[in-house]
Formats: sequence, structure tokens, C-alpha cells
Amino acid sequence: MSASPSMTAPIAADTPRPTEARRIDEAVGRLRDNAARFAHLSLDQRVALARAMQVGYVRVAEESVRAACAAKGISLGTPLEGEEWCLGPWFVVRHLRLIQGSLLALKRTGNTPVGKVGRTIDDRVSVQVYPANRIDAMLFNGVRVDVHFQRGVTEEDVNATRAGFYKAPSHNGRVALVLGAGNVNAIVSLDLITKMFNEGKVCVVKMNPVNAYLGPYLEQAYAAAIREGFLAILYGDANEGAYLVAHPGIDEIHITGSDRTYDGIVWGPPGVERDQRKADGRPILSKPITAELGNVSPVMVIPGPYSDRELAFQAEDVASALTYNASFDCNAAKVVITPKGWALRERFLQYVERALAAAPLRQPYYPGARERWQAFTAGRGDVRRFGSTVDGQLPWTLCPGLDSDNRDERAFREESFCPVLFETSVGSPDPLDFLDQAVAFANDRLWGTLNATLIAHPRSVKDHRVSAALDRAIVALRYGAVGVNAFPGLLFAYGTPPWGAHPSSSPADIQSGTGWVHNTPMLAGIEKAVARHPLTVKPKPAYHLSHRTAHVLLRRMTALEERASWAKVPGVVAAAMGG
Repeated sequence: MSASPSMTAPIAADTPRPTEARRIDEAVGRLRDNAARFAHLSLDQRVALARAMQVGYVRVAEESVRAACAAKGISLGTPLEGEEWCLGPWFVVRHLRLIQGSLLALKRTGNTPVGKVGRTIDDRVSVQVYPANRIDAMLFNGVRVDVHFQRGVTEEDVNATRAGFYKAPSHNGRVALVLGAGNVNAIVSLDLITKMFNEGKVCVVKMNPVNAYLGPYLEQAYAAAIREGFLAILYGDANEGAYLVAHPGIDEIHITGSDRTYDGIVWGPPGVERDQRKADGRPILSKPITAELGNVSPVMVIPGPYSDRELAFQAEDVASALTYNASFDCNAAKVVITPKGWALRERFLQYVERALAAAPLRQPYYPGARERWQAFTAGRGDVRRFGSTVDGQLPWTLCPGLDSDNRDERAFREESFCPVLFETSVGSPDPLDFLDQAVAFANDRLWGTLNATLIAHPRSVKDHRVSAALDRAIVALRYGAVGVNAFPGLLFAYGTPPWGAHPSSSPADIQSGTGWVHNTPMLAGIEKAVARHPLTVKPKPAYHLSHRTAHVLLRRMTALEERASWAKVPGVVAAAMGG
């Protein structure tokens, strides 16, 4: 890192007071005054601003992690501290480096960098976006991410339309409101970075009350942008949010939250009048809005010749996708879909249970978690709890054997946003039949369009029929992120892939949202991002719940990402091997 964290004066991790209406008006007015100037900054000026924001974030990284650990009940110096390095500094420092790279490439070549162009099984254009450099390729060996484009997008379109704001600006300065998420500390930064650098808009950010303690760190980190009138960070709850949404100085809105919040903003309070407005297509909001709104995330286990070691690895991956961030992630694993009659089903679930039993319990820091856990587990015949709860902690919970034909099953229709994993079975042990039925079940029965996981054995995929069926499944899944053999949260982390819901929803049935964030190549016409990962890897991924040195590894990864420094690689590898 370019600056020692010890040089940063600690900021009290208290929740700032709500911003008064007068100060909101002043902040929005200042941004309006500077929106056109921001829209016309040169590429060099934008690179310098992104670098200043990155350096600023590096300075506050350690103190912000300490504050997050205190807020979430995480002991410093333990592997769980690594989550907060990942969910904050690593994401943000990497993202700002990638943005600088894209802007410099635009200056040098007239376009942003992407990898190989290909074709999907249904003959649509795809483009590789990860690994983004040789360090990525070495540290994440065997991982590849491709973006699939919507039908009708040509290779020429991909080249012509990416970084569209810089080639043919669609506005002369706009003010975007970002309503921050309370669960993952990096989200608010990644959202504002997307709006500022991908789209050329100044940003008003309202912090979520759950992690408003982060706001003072962001004010210090992004002081250069705030000083110039390109960014304002404000505080408050739903009242301040509503005031900002309706503010005449706000041109558009981005929200990370729930579909209920989205519907309240776009359609008004629940009731007969809202239902009629939806039916008539008469939203109360006239401003453009983008959103990322959660998911009932499926994990589809394709039958294959798995060894015990392979089953155990993938079971821990699923368990980690549930337990990461105490299960308060929109992409957390929620419904495991296994083949009916699969001989290895019980063995796989035993390994999931073993992983959950070994996972440290967490404080349910997100409001309403206990009530949701009780609602989603009440009245079930088979509820398996793991861990002896103390101090208000919730147990990791597995509810297997849900009836896939039950149209009233709450676990299929609502996101639980608490530490419960469900399991159901469809199809048969024939991989082709299972894939057809699992994809149909995920698309048609599970709420949401954000992310899905497929687990596929490489020996099975050597059969061209299974390989083709897997490719068809990836194309058919109505999700914006698809992970093969890995937690789709990786797609969120890498920065170069776009992150957002599949573009098949409508404002009246928004599902997981609309629009894309991250996406440092600034691609347009996107349908989804697809990550392919080896079935097992060594050393294990940093997000695996049994990783022993994640707190050391993610701190070092953050330092590496500032400049993509090869000099930092040996320390990263050493920490990874210690996991």
C-alpha cells in the first residue's frame, strides 16, 4: 500500500446523525453546479481522481475494517476478519485500479480492454473479461469469466458500444442518487464508482443506517471527489431517503436493497391503489432507476462420478456461500437442488452438515434476522441446527427434503436473508434430464434473477452430450450471474464482470432488479456473466469457512491490488498456502 494505515487517525464507529433537509438541499445544489464540469473532465483528470480516491481508501482501510468487525461482532486477528478485508478494502482498491486501467486504455487505444471474443451454444456473442492480468491468472488458476450478450448484439457492437459515455456522451451532467446497502461495506463504493466513472455522473450517497458508521471513513477516503463537488455522503433512514428520491435536483436513482423498497419508491405504498397502478403501468416515480434487490439463490448439483474429496470440497463451497458475511448476502446459497434418486445425495448433505458444524457462529447483525429465521424454520419436520448458540447468535440451519411440487413453499418464493439453507430434489440421476428440470425449476419456481450455481464433474462434462446440456443450461438460466463449480460471489468480487439481475424483469415484477454495476470494461448489451471454476483447487479459496489465514491473505491481497504489484505476490501465495 502507498500509505501506512497507522497514519490514519481513528474515526469513532458511531452512527452519524441524519442529515438535515437544509444540508441535503445544499449538497444536492453543489453537485448540480458541478455536474456539467464533471461530465467534461478529461481522461487524465478522471484517472487522477480515481487514483486519489484509491489512495484515500488505502489510508482508511485498516480502521474501516476494525470498525466493521466491531459492528459485526468479529474478533480481530481471526480468519473472520478476512471477510471484512474482502467485503471492503479488497473489492474497492481492486475496482479503482481496474477503472484507472480502463481509462488509460481508452486514452491509449480508444477502447477498454477485454479478452477473447467467442460464441455461446445458441450463437450469441460472448467476451472473456477475467482473468484481467497475469497475476489474476496465476492466483486464480483455471478460473475464467465470460460475458454473454443479448441476442442481436454483434462483435462490432461490442467494440463500438462499450465505454459509451466516453465515445458518445448521452448527457451533459447528471446527479445520481445512490441509496447504499447495509450488508456489504464495499457496495456503496462500487455503486458510486460505477455511476461516476462508467456513466459520468456526480453522486449523492445516502448511507444505510445499518453501516452508516462507514460514512466518515468514506468521507475521508473520497475527500478529493467531495472537495470538487462531485460526491456527497449523507445520512438518515427512510425519511431522508424519500426526501432525496423526490428532490428536484436528483436526476436518477440507484438502489441496492429489497424489492419491497423498490416497489415503494416506484409504485407507492402497498395496497389496492399500488396494484392498480402496476396493472395500468402508472408508476409514481418519473425518474430512471436501477436496482439490485436480492435472490433465492439456487445451487444445482449435476450427478457425476464425485469422489469423497470432491464432494467434501463442493459441500464446503456451498456451506461457505451460506455462512459468508453471516448469510447477509444477496448471493448467499439458499436452495440446493439435487437429482431425485441420486445415490450420493445423502453423502453430499452429510458433508454440508459437517462444514456447517465446523463454522463459527455469528452475530445476526442485520435487523430482523431472528424473526425471519423463525418464520422460515417454523413448522418444518426436519430442521437441522449446527452450533451451540450463545449471546443471541443464530444457528446455521439446514432444512432438507422440501417438496419441489409445493407451490406454496415460502423458501422458494421469498429471500430469507438469514442463515438457513434449504434442499429439494427434481428430475432423475440422468444428468440431461436433471439439467432440464433443475433449470426449469430455478427459472420458474424460485424468486429472483440475480445468481445461480451449477456443480459439474469434469469427467461428466467430457461427454459431449453432457457438455452441450451444461452449455444450454447456462444459456437458459434467467440469472445475471452464473457460477460453475464456485460461489457466484466471485463474479461480484472480480470487478471486470458486470453485476446485476438478468434483464428479463419488468418494473411491475422487478425480481432481482435492473441495470449493471462494476463492469470495469464498461460493456453494453449484457445478458449475464458466467464464471467457470475447477471442481477443486489447492490452496482453498479464501472465502471457504475452514480457511485459517484469510485475515492475513485478504490484507495482503488488498495491498497487492493497489498497483497489481508482482512484488506482493510471494506474500499472498504464502498466506494462501497457510489456509
